[in-house]
Amino acid sequence: MSLEQFQPDVALQHAILAEKYGFESIWASDHFLPWYHTNASTAFAWSWLGAAAQATKTIKFGTGLTCPTFRYHPGLVAQAFATLDYMYPGRIFISLGTGEALNEMPLGYDWPQHGERLKRLEEAIEVIRKLWTGDLISFKGTFYRLRKAKLYTPPRQKIPIYVAASGPKAAELSGRVGDGLLTVPNPDDSYYKDTIFPAMNRGLKLSGREGSTHFEKHIELQVSYDEDYEAAIKSVRPWAGNVMPIFFNLGVSDPRVIEEHGLFVGDRELAKIWVVSTSSEPIVKAIERYIRLGFTGVHITSSSPSQEKFMKVFEKEVRPVFKKQ
Repeated sequence: MSLEQFQPDVALQHAILAEKYGFESIWASDHFLPWYHTNASTAFAWSWLGAAAQATKTIKFGTGLTCPTFRYHPGLVAQAFATLDYMYPGRIFISLGTGEALNEMPLGYDWPQHGERLKRLEEAIEVIRKLWTGDLISFKGTFYRLRKAKLYTPPRQKIPIYVAASGPKAAELSGRVGDGLLTVPNPDDSYYKDTIFPAMNRGLKLSGREGSTHFEKHIELQVSYDEDYEAAIKSVRPWAGNVMPIFFNLGVSDPRVIEEHGLFVGDRELAKIWVVSTSSEPIVKAIERYIRLGFTGVHITSSSPSQEKFMKVFEKEVRPVFKKQ
């Protein structure tokens, strides 16, 4: 659920439709600024998650992803998601990552190197888990402090934490401290086989969970579907700047700058990252590829011109393929 692309009322209707058409979970982006400027949105994810959970019955909700280290103190992250789970037990998860400059720098924070951000993330996860126990917690870490802090509304159930990783260091962290991994699309299988999964497995071994069948491995699949290919590729065009790795590492936070650089990304390059399709077959093949690689969950970012049209095709032609397996 790209809250950069859809205003919250429209996104709420999409969430209701997603449950109707058989999707099992919704991963909402958690941004302060969007990845592009023209016709963008940035609703506050936590408010939206509560409204969406209330408007649906069984579908699970979480973020993809939240950065719990700068604009959000990890204690507030713990409180927000404990409240959501208290109200909608068993339906809430969270994915956590080192974040992006466009969400932190506009609020006055510096943008340190990835190594520091990763250390902050690990410590933040420790703080969150301590508070979710409901105990009275005092904590003095390298980055964060708690002074006799306690959640008087703790979660009812264990809230899964998925750690986002696009490189080996974060992938190892996911194995050490997470309940699962969330990673990004890449056209090269070796990216997962030789980089992400080996690092994740090192982390699992360090945490004493080597070979665990309970550790989840999630992948984002980016899709734009329409019978008209030109309409489908045009609908992806706003995300062009997002496919440039430079904006994930450098302190660039102005959506206008990111959008401007996206003009240099051609349709062919976009189609290497996004599944831009006029039929369900490429979507099925993409999901089959990720299952074959060993992923246990696929969540779909749809930038289709019509979300309901995409969902109908998914229910009718994609889901049945995997129900048989």
